[in-house]
Order: sequence, then structure tokens, then C-alpha cells
Amino acid sequence: MITFTLWDILRNLLLATRWTILLSLVSFIGGGMVGLCLLFLRISRRKAARVFAKYYIELFQGTPLLMQLFIAFFGLGLFGIDVPAWLAAGLALILWSAAFLSEIWRGCVEAVARGQWEASASLGMGRLQQLRYVVLPQALRIAIPPTVGFSVQIIKGTALTSIIGFVELSKAGTVVTNATFQPFTVYGLVALIYFALCWPLSKSSQILERKLNVAHRNH
Repeated sequence: MITFTLWDILRNLLLATRWTILLSLVSFIGGGMVGLCLLFLRISRRKAARVFAKYYIELFQGTPLLMQLFIAFFGLGLFGIDVPAWLAAGLALILWSAAFLSEIWRGCVEAVARGQWEASASLGMGRLQQLRYVVLPQALRIAIPPTVGFSVQIIKGTALTSIIGFVELSKAGTVVTNATFQPFTVYGLVALIYFALCWPLSKSSQILERKLNVAHRNH
């Protein structure tokens, strides 16, 4: 009978953690890029652009991520498109993340006082100039804490990708448990690794929010 030491278990889990980190980074960066485009559509003066962004956001916020993963992996297969698990996972998480990030950022843009828009317009600035030089720099400071906080949700969301066969940390936990028959040890380590990934981000989000509040009061 093969015996597994604690290091054997931890080593296998850490190898899978690399994929969790990579998938989280791809989802956050890709979701941020798509989310930024959605933000500009959401605050556009064109009604068609606003309507498209609104319904996109409502669709992805109003449906479970698990269902989106199933559609990305199995749904495309119905049309003869063979999608690898890693690609389906990345695509679904990017589109899901984009919906939430765009709404976070839209709230931050709308938090900028209306007088800032009016003052910049009185200086003869166009809408893009207003966004670039006046509104977005102020909204960026407000957006940092909730954006960092949402990155924690992305990391935890990667655990759902195991359902379509992507081997990240939680899937590796299942595989290692089946091999070692030590579920408490394995899932205890899985929980600790997730905590080690998420806690610094949660803490930094809280620190940034406190600093922002202090700066706002001093201002």
C-alpha cells in the first residue's frame, strides 16, 4: 500500500495552486479590459450602447457562474466546437468578471460630484476630455478598494471550474483525497491555501478603504 506524507499532499496541492493563480490573473485582467469597454458603453450618450451594456450586465450578474461555465464548455460542443476546459474556464470567468467590474467602476464614476462634470464642461472640455482629465482620476481612487476586494471573489470563483474538468486547487483536492483517503488533511490544506491567497487581498482592500476615507475627510 502506497503511503503519502504530508509533504506529498501539500506538494501536489501547490502544483495545482499555480493554475488557480494563473486563471485568476487571466480572469481579472481580461475581465478588467472587457469591463472597461462596458463602462464606456454604460455611460455613453448613445442609447443603443447603454442598452446593450445594461442587458449584458444583467444577464451575467443574474445567472449562476456555474451555468455560464457549463454553456462555455458543453454548449459550444453542441455546434461541433471542441473547447478545452482551460479555455472555457477562462472565457466564462472573463465575461462574468467583466459584468461585475464594470458596475463597480460605473458606481465610482457616478460617485464623482456632478459639479466636476459641469466645471470641466465650462472650460470647453469635450466628454472624453472630461473623463480623461477630471472624472476618471477621481473615480480611480474610489474604485481601488472594491476592485481589489472583487479579486477575492474571482479567486474563489475559480473553484467552480472543477465541474468542467479544469484541474485547479479544489479539483486537485478531490483527486488527492481519492488517492490518499485523508479528506480532513487534504481539504484542511486546501482551505489554508485559499486563505493564504485571499486574506492579503481582503486586508489590503480594507487598508485602502480606510486610507481613502481619511484622505476624503482631510480634503
